[in-house]
Amino acid sequence: MHAFDVLGDPIRRRILELLADGERSSGAVTEVIRAEFGVSQPAVSQHLKVLRDNGFATVRPDGARRLYSVDNTALREADAWLSRFRRYWTPHLAAMATEVARGKRRRRLAGGAGPDTQTETEGETDD
Repeated sequence: MHAFDVLGDPIRRRILELLADGERSSGAVTEVIRAEFGVSQPAVSQHLKVLRDNGFATVRPDGARRLYSVDNTALREADAWLSRFRRYWTPHLAAMATEVARGKRRRRLAGGAGPDTQTETEGETDD
């Protein structure tokens, strides 16, 4: 299965997001996924298996529990595949970062007054 086929499923993407925050037991993953997607425990187990079999997750036993974590093997492969397309968005992101920095500089030079600035005494937005 191609990495993007694996990542195309919203449940598997969510599981990876959970695992990106740190190692989790299969029970903890199942609890979150069942609550968010309304799927059964066997369905969550199948998604974990797909992630494991395709290089996105690893599992290790811890007594009676199974602990899952991110395996970056497939993520590195997907990143390598995407690398040839980065030239299409990298300049746009760099230009956006430049514009954000210019806006921050203008606000700073203008004394920080703006629609998002609150006065210390009133706690209201300056307009």
